[in-house]
Amino acid sequence: MKNTTFKLSPLAKAFAMTTAVALSSQAFAQEETEVKEKDVEKIQVTGSLGSLPGQDVESVFGFGKSILETPRSASTISQEQMERFNVSDIDELVAFAPGTFTQSFFGVAGSLDVRGTPGETYFRGVKRLDNPGNYPTPIGASSRIDIVRGPASPIYGPSKIGGYLNFNPKSARASGGQYLDAPTGALSYTTGSWDKSILTAEVGGPASVAGKEMGYYIYGELENSDSYYDNTQTDQTVLQASFNVDITDNLRFEFGGMYHDYDGNQVAGWNRLTQELVDDGTYVTGTAKPLDTDGDGQISHEEYAEVADLVAPFIFTPAVPLDTVTADFFDPLMALENPGTTTLSGSQTLVAPDDQLSNEAITLYFDTIYYTDNWEIRNQLFYDAYDNINENAYGFSQFHDTWVVEDKLIFATEYENDGLLAQFQFSPSVRYTDFKHGDDFTYEFFNRRDLTMPSSALDRRLLSTRSDKNYDNYDVGNYLDLGIAAMTDLTWDWGLNLVLGLRYDTIDIESTSRQDLILPSARIEGNEGTPVSAEETVDGWSWNASISYEFEFGLIPYITAAEQATLVAGQGAEIGVGQLNQPGGGGAFDTSELLEYGVKGSLVDDTLYFALSFFEQERTDFNTQNTVTNNTTNNEGTEFELRWVVNENLVVSAGYTNIEVINLTALANGNQFGFLGADDLVALDDPSLVFGGNVAGLNLVGEGQTNSDGRKAGIPENIYTLTATYDFQNGYAANVSVVDVDEVASGYSGAVTLPAYTLVNAGLSYQAEDWAFNLTVKNLTDERYFRSNFPDLFGSQIVLPELPRHFNAKFTYTF
Repeated sequence: MKNTTFKLSPLAKAFAMTTAVALSSQAFAQEETEVKEKDVEKIQVTGSLGSLPGQDVESVFGFGKSILETPRSASTISQEQMERFNVSDIDELVAFAPGTFTQSFFGVAGSLDVRGTPGETYFRGVKRLDNPGNYPTPIGASSRIDIVRGPASPIYGPSKIGGYLNFNPKSARASGGQYLDAPTGALSYTTGSWDKSILTAEVGGPASVAGKEMGYYIYGELENSDSYYDNTQTDQTVLQASFNVDITDNLRFEFGGMYHDYDGNQVAGWNRLTQELVDDGTYVTGTAKPLDTDGDGQISHEEYAEVADLVAPFIFTPAVPLDTVTADFFDPLMALENPGTTTLSGSQTLVAPDDQLSNEAITLYFDTIYYTDNWEIRNQLFYDAYDNINENAYGFSQFHDTWVVEDKLIFATEYENDGLLAQFQFSPSVRYTDFKHGDDFTYEFFNRRDLTMPSSALDRRLLSTRSDKNYDNYDVGNYLDLGIAAMTDLTWDWGLNLVLGLRYDTIDIESTSRQDLILPSARIEGNEGTPVSAEETVDGWSWNASISYEFEFGLIPYITAAEQATLVAGQGAEIGVGQLNQPGGGGAFDTSELLEYGVKGSLVDDTLYFALSFFEQERTDFNTQNTVTNNTTNNEGTEFELRWVVNENLVVSAGYTNIEVINLTALANGNQFGFLGADDLVALDDPSLVFGGNVAGLNLVGEGQTNSDGRKAGIPENIYTLTATYDFQNGYAANVSVVDVDEVASGYSGAVTLPAYTLVNAGLSYQAEDWAFNLTVKNLTDERYFRSNFPDLFGSQIVLPELPRHFNAKFTYTF
């Protein structure tokens, strides 16, 4: 039996007190409210779960157009859909949005890969700090998640080419402008496999302050859960609040924020990767030879360096074709002792008991909205910060202490004349980012640990975040982005629509490398430990041009072309000294290009929506990239989405993604650096001869090579999805989702192939007047499947076995 204890932070205690006051205030009556009509037509179908794209979605271009009317590939997932299908993390959104398959980032669902490249996260239309794997992005506090494929609107500033998620927090103010008639709220508890335990509470409603009409909504979540993977757990607190106050008929404030405290760890997956391990679980056992010479129970950088200096091939980078590398190339120190084989469980992964991933994030916003006869003037003030530490015994540690503040002023107006609706936006903005970041990856040895044994002095490294020295990078700095943008949306009543946008950014960057805290081998040549600073001002243009035409019978074909400025920052939003003042490019700033065309439609009395798009997008400077957050790629593909409210009982959706992602840097250079696995060394008969050390080298790319076209690993070429939910109209409802994925290379060399799979989730729910129950079985067929883990760099050495069949049960009481 497990005793679950929730530790309340001060913010969580405040939330609990607020909830208690709201619960005791009165018995709340439920009344239907009359929604204020807007000029924009909305599609509202009973039983749709908010799945149809008729609701205004301002996160794409900011004009309040529906997904149907927006000339871009985009999807929206409603709160009702997430609740019905019991969606628990962003990786599950692939079932609802094409183009969003994500590789594993050491088991942390931080952000989606969109169109095969790392995506970004926005909160109410403002970009948050990068989160590729710093913490799992919480989704329970969202009323809707918008997924936009392709770069953000010029109004939003520099962004990545692939796309982004925009989270809309639960709020007491609906899109029509009215407040809730009476307080409302809910309490829920989720249990499930591996001692899952999540408690949530939320309350919202109308209020008044100094005689002013006000709305509020408060959400809290506490989790204390174990995991399928050994030595892994999740403890987190989420508290979110939003407030809306009408100061006058013309002036309104919207403000609030989110606090997220997360404690868990990364899961690298299986090490000692071979095709045989993937096919049937056969694992090479054996212990690495001891290197802890001072007997303190861990291997320091100095102890690793001493061995590397004495035995050159201990960290081996071959200078010959890999198919000629035999056992004669390796020193006996790299060989495992007592080698053998066994069958490995998916739960036995590369996690030590004292590994940790801890992150405290704070997000705040304050919007001021003022209306005149002809203008809406909105000032958005936004703050986002995280304090992160990541430690892994096999030899990787990292920290970030970063914050950003942005102020964006948007002037918006519109007029109608002779069948033309013309909308305009003009927006100056300022965004300041302050970063402090350190990482430690030299002597990151995945294979020394035998996963059938606990972590020990044979594999445990002294981490820089604990010794406060020997970092690979230690960067402190800031950057200031001054931007100005303008957009227009022109719609003629005979069907034609034009969307045009232009933006200019100038960014002042300052960065200092703490040479005294990094490894001597990582210092700038000739530097004895003196901090090195650099400054640079970069600037560039972004633009967007879209044209579409709406036929009377419901089809809307469109074409969009865009060029997007991109700031190339790291996992902690840092920009290193080495990125600045680079001759010929290869620095911190670049542009990306998009060409997309497609057709959308709303048919069968507006109950069936579909979208088909074709796209090509590319980064223009193949030297300007960050392996973690911003690859240099050319992406081509097709996306199809269908949503159909068949009747008041049945809602179905389907999706298809075909994508090819080419790493332009690798293709231009003719090679890609990476950690090499046993199957990359085809002439090596016994992989136990190298698993005690590390083999790194160049995978050749081009004609005659395994990777002949520079294709990025880990991204399946074809993905098919299907969801369906049936409401029996007596309180019961059933749902099923299916995701079918092609086989894919685990690493850049293509030496190990991860099998195709079909993932099925199914659930049953019951909704009474004031309580609900949802039971979901995930991976219903107990499919054995994998996701590539950081494929371009580590994909030949590690892979993540995904979860077997498991269940979640959620109980909800509403009031």
